[in-house]
Amino acid sequence: MDAARQAELLALAGRYLAGGGTGLFLLPPELNLVVARGEGSRIWDVAGREYLDYHLSSGPILLGHAHPAVTRAVEEQLSKGTTYFFLNEPEILLGQRLVEAIPCADVVHYTGSGTEATFYALRVARAWTRRDKVLKFEGAWHGMHDYNLWGTVPARASDYPRAAPDSVGVPAQTGDTVLVTPFNETEQAVAMIERHAHELAAVIVEPLQRVLQPEPGFLEALREVTRRHGIVLVFDEIVTGFRIAWGGAQERYGVRPDIACYGKAVSGGFPLAVMAGDAEIMSVLDARNRPKSDVVWATNTLNGNPVCAAAGLAALDALSAPGVYDHLGRVGSRLRAGIVEAGTRHGFDVQAPGEDAVFGIRFTSRKPLRTWMDLTTADKDLGWRWAIELMKRGLLVNPNEKFYISIQHTDADVDRTLDIVDEAFHALRGGT
Repeated sequence: MDAARQAELLALAGRYLAGGGTGLFLLPPELNLVVARGEGSRIWDVAGREYLDYHLSSGPILLGHAHPAVTRAVEEQLSKGTTYFFLNEPEILLGQRLVEAIPCADVVHYTGSGTEATFYALRVARAWTRRDKVLKFEGAWHGMHDYNLWGTVPARASDYPRAAPDSVGVPAQTGDTVLVTPFNETEQAVAMIERHAHELAAVIVEPLQRVLQPEPGFLEALREVTRRHGIVLVFDEIVTGFRIAWGGAQERYGVRPDIACYGKAVSGGFPLAVMAGDAEIMSVLDARNRPKSDVVWATNTLNGNPVCAAAGLAALDALSAPGVYDHLGRVGSRLRAGIVEAGTRHGFDVQAPGEDAVFGIRFTSRKPLRTWMDLTTADKDLGWRWAIELMKRGLLVNPNEKFYISIQHTDADVDRTLDIVDEAFHALRGGT
């Protein structure tokens, strides 16, 4: 245990890292930590403290930390070199595996992150349709590029179809090409798509929007209206892909898009993401069959990196093992139900929207939770204070965001977690 070393490293981070960390995720100084290592469902900080991890690096560690098969695959590839730019065997074999697994996939294209995948998917859609505008849903998170940071976290309903930018530095001109409408409001969404069909290149949607399940018929209606008007339907499966089912949200909800974006869990925690989709639409990426002036540029130096692809092959092997998704569902279901039961018993209005493998905890009496505006009724201050009580007791969570379940979380982990959850609710009620 080395609390002094952790304090020293935190001071160095405050001095040399922009914002003192990796971005928007900030913890109180007394709870801030520097991770030393992870194994299975747990991590340890430099000070020696152990945490049960339900953040999982914001989702990628679906297999748990330091999964042996992924580690072996990466070690074997590292001895052969880290990157080549040219074709390599792991990226080709991973592409084949992904096409076999993803319902909408005829071909795939690699990127380095989910942000890049959604960005390039919209570019592909614009090139295919020769239209410029895209439609997204209020409250949807599609990464950090300028075309997605509109209406992501509004405190009040947007002035549909316009929305406010989420970040300073986003050019107002990009907002002119982005239409926003509420998730799960089927008639409203279809009407907006119909009204703007002549200028819409793509409709992009998280089929599970943050923690909101799609209502029956919503995704089906998007599929019908986009197909009828030649609009590219893009599923952002960065979170749901290989997590809520082997075939992702497409399998879980039974609707097939034109393009799907995969990331986080697809490469065992390594930086790799994927666009997967219809061969005809994706042909705009194919310099073999069209003049360069008509080819979408979506090339990055590390696309198809062999280390990441080798990790991805090992990850998919692990996820395809019998019983994996039954285990994720059973463990996640126990945890969701147990948290709601404990909160209700202590007198809190608490819900656990989402899917068993990835869900949120929201303190609100509003039912049902259908749209982003419904989620804004949650008491975020209470959610923050509850999460801090969890962290004090050894659970690693992201306040007011998602609980991610890994295949390494066990029933014993859930038992321990629910004991801590009960203590945290008790503390919020003025107990000790």
